[in-house]
Parts: sequence; structure tokens; C-alpha cells
Amino acid sequence: MIKYVLKENKNKKSLAFGKWYAFPVADETIDLSDLAKHMEEHNTGFSEAMCLGMMTAMVKCIKEQLLAGKNVKIDNLAIFSVGIRNKEGAKTEAEFNVAGNISGLKLRARATGTLSNANLYNQANVRKVSATVGSTSTGDNKPSGGGSTPSTGGSTPSTGGSTPSGGDTTGGTNPPGGEGTDAE
Repeated sequence: MIKYVLKENKNKKSLAFGKWYAFPVADETIDLSDLAKHMEEHNTGFSEAMCLGMMTAMVKCIKEQLLAGKNVKIDNLAIFSVGIRNKEGAKTEAEFNVAGNISGLKLRARATGTLSNANLYNQANVRKVSATVGSTSTGDNKPSGGGSTPSTGGSTPSTGGSTPSGGDTTGGTNPPGGEGTDAE
């Protein structure tokens, strides 16, 4: 179940000022060790230690391939790639230099296959939680299906302060309802 809280956009410069948006709330974050234990419990035929070893090696190899300039696709999960964070642009190609025009790199993850944004939305149960995480409002909300895919909350303008798992507090660049695809 995907839990969410509602926040009002208080950015007076935003076209979405005064509107309310859902932001996801995660109960916990599991690590590779927890995932390996979960996989063993699903009768994968491999022990927890074997699952952990394979996933640890996979993470190392994905990082290695990304740093070599390649994209890595894990079917039905995501395509991982490296994005560039640019500073102000150079006036000419000759004036461009890495130190002066690139501020950093970012990891990008785009959903693929059966974990596409549309499939995720159609398969998820969504429930509002109160400001105190753990207590839920009455009634589950199941997406109606059809129409456009909703925003993941990743780039919806926020109220400032901390944003529950997902979303950003920078004011965002995508309009409400747009799809955020960068994992930052």
C-alpha cells in the first residue's frame, strides 16, 4: 500500500500556489540484506547469503558500468543512467570547460517493463495517512485507471521544509501531474 500525506503549496511565485498535493510516505527503507532475506523467504532456491552476495556484486557492477558511460537496464525495474548537472552555460563551445560549467553528476532511474509508471499506478493501493505516520484515514483509494498517469510527487512544488520520502523542496520544474524520472 502506498501511503501519502497532503501538503499545500505555499510558494507564492508558483502557478500552483494554494493547491494541495499528495506526497508519498514510506514506513521503512530496506537494505540489500533485508531484501536478500525476503528473497530467501520466497523460495528462490538460494540462501540469504547467496542472494546478498549476488546483489552486492550486481550493485558493484552497475556502478562500474555507469562510470564507464553505459546505461544499465534491469528488465521490469529500471534503466539506470548518469545525468549531468550543468551550471550556467558557456557563451561558446570553445569557452566550455568541465570545472566552470558542470556542477556534478546524478543517478537517473527510468521505470521499465512491468514496473512502468502506468502499471505501478494501476496496481497500487493508495491511502491517506495523518501527519503522524502510521495512523491512516478511513477507506482505501484505488486508482480508477484510464486517463493520464499521476505525478510521482518528485517534482511537484512543495511547501518547503522536509518532504516525506519522495518529492523535493526546490520548488520543482515540472508542472503538477508531470512525471519525475530522476532518482536523486
